[in-house]
Amino acid sequence: MNSKELRDNVEKALNEIRPFLQNDGGNINLISIENDAIVKVQLIGACSSCSVNQMTLKSGVEMTIKKYAPQIQSVINIEA
Repeated sequence: MNSKELRDNVEKALNEIRPFLQNDGGNINLISIENDAIVKVQLIGACSSCSVNQMTLKSGVEMTIKKYAPQIQSVINIEA
């Protein structure tokens, strides 16, 4: 998978999870993909201050991204 395909797959994953975040008054933006292995995102709106955002990031976002792009090793939230 090339870098463009990887980015497209990560975006597909984010689009799948985005409606759930928006229901809670938040959203997520893709910041970058480092070394085709680490995805950097930014939780925004209500999600940025939510006390369970790390759980959301690991169990929801990371799991969904890995479904579309299995080579991704981790997902990191970049604070605003």
